[in-house]
Amino acid sequence: MDIPRKSAAKKRRVKRIIYSLVAVIAVAVITVGVSKLQPAAQTVEGETLWKGTVARGTIPRNVRGLGTLVPEEIRYVPAITPGRVEKRLVQPGAHVQADTILFELADPAIEQAFVDAETLLRGAAANLTTLKVQLDKTILDQEATLAQASSDYNKAKMTYEVNDSLGKRGLKSTLEVELSRIAAEDANNRVKLETKRLAASRDEAKARLAAEDEKVRQLKDGVQLKRTQMAALKVRAGIDGELQTISVQVGQQVTLGQELARVANPKKLKAELKIAETQAKDILLGQTVSIDTRMGLIPGKVIRIDPSVQNGTRTVDASLEGELPKGAVPDMSVDGTIELEKLENILYVNRPVRAQEHATVGLFKVDPDGAGASQIQVKLGRGSVTTIEILEGLREGDVVILSDTSQWDSANRIRIN
Repeated sequence: MDIPRKSAAKKRRVKRIIYSLVAVIAVAVITVGVSKLQPAAQTVEGETLWKGTVARGTIPRNVRGLGTLVPEEIRYVPAITPGRVEKRLVQPGAHVQADTILFELADPAIEQAFVDAETLLRGAAANLTTLKVQLDKTILDQEATLAQASSDYNKAKMTYEVNDSLGKRGLKSTLEVELSRIAAEDANNRVKLETKRLAASRDEAKARLAAEDEKVRQLKDGVQLKRTQMAALKVRAGIDGELQTISVQVGQQVTLGQELARVANPKKLKAELKIAETQAKDILLGQTVSIDTRMGLIPGKVIRIDPSVQNGTRTVDASLEGELPKGAVPDMSVDGTIELEKLENILYVNRPVRAQEHATVGLFKVDPDGAGASQIQVKLGRGSVTTIEILEGLREGDVVILSDTSQWDSANRIRIN
């Protein structure tokens, strides 16, 4: 019988160990190799991609915003006096003149107050006339008294002069001369007193007439105020234009200052544009604006920049310097493009989706043969509405994918069919 040799068994064990080691090493090598393999490049249909070519030149730097056409001249017609709406004479949409009556109001209290004010004025005017007559008579009486005193003084003076002359010749006694002198002085003093009385009477008459005149003037002002309130019961447009809205109905009671209607001039319009806060920082007064009304383009200029921010936007007003297209009306939606500056001799490309100014983004640069694209980092500069400046990462003539590539952010390459 055969006896197995120990050397043969030992050789078989060694072979099995070597085979196992080789298998383990092979599995390890394969695992490492597989882990280092790149994932297969994704395939993209070329027709679905929006591409752009990097160019060099001069481009306008613009910002764009949506907005509406609004009248430059708007008048909100208020109630100057309270009352009840009796009539509505004009409908919204009608063209009106400044003196066109829109409403007729009624208020019995105002009408009665006007009548009472006129009655008081007439009474005060009659009192003024009576006072003037009385004061004129008083002054005339005082003038007559002064005239009589002057006459008496002249007589007394002449008597004194005659007696004095006769007394010097011994024909009149000293007593008679002295008495005539005293009489003349008394008459002179009376003239002076009556002169002062006349001046005082005139001053008094002037003061009393001034007071009465002021009273009459105040009453006239009151009547004028009531007349204005009466006239205000007929509510007028105030400006030439178009009646846009009416805020009250016939029979409604309105209060002082309440808005009744709105009138605007439809021939003088401006554009109110909403510009994103981040883009509005470079807008200046006087910059050129192009307003797209969907029926034509109208040139304009920036005339006002709202200093406040609302919902992430700032309001920019632009004048309309061209002829309005037919059908342009207030509240029409428009699209405005403001030219900030011209960028001379720069490298630029059409604006990629999600591209922001002064940012570094990953863009897919298309291979020269168009069969694939590799993702590269591109530094962007100043931007416009449709274009953006290239600072680093691309050269003139390079073709990049501009459409949204966020789904391939993790891939370094894509294949293009």
